[in-house]
Amino acid sequence: MFGHGPTFILAEPSQMSKLDMTIGFVLINVNLGSEEGVLARLRGMENVKEAHQVYGVYDIVAKLEAESTEKLKGVLEEKVRKLENVRSTLTVIAVE
Repeated sequence: MFGHGPTFILAEPSQMSKLDMTIGFVLINVNLGSEEGVLARLRGMENVKEAHQVYGVYDIVAKLEAESTEKLKGVLEEKVRKLENVRSTLTVIAVE
C-alpha cells in the first residue's frame, strides 16, 4: 500500500549541485569608465552566476556560488579582488 515506506524527494541533477552550495553577493567598486570591462571578465568566471552594473554607492553586484565558504573565499581573494580596475569589494554570504 502507498504511503507506508520512506519518502524520497527527487531533484533534477542541475538542482542537486545547488543544494549544498555557498552563495555570496559581492558589491564592487571599480575605476571610472571600467565598468563594462570588469563586468565582462566577471561574467566569464565559472563561479559567477550573475553580474549586473548598478547605480548607487557600488558599480557592480555579482552573485557567486562555490562548494564551500572556504572555496568562495578563495574565488574572491584570488580572482575577483585581483581583477584590474577593481578598487574595493563588500561581500555578504547568504544563509538561506
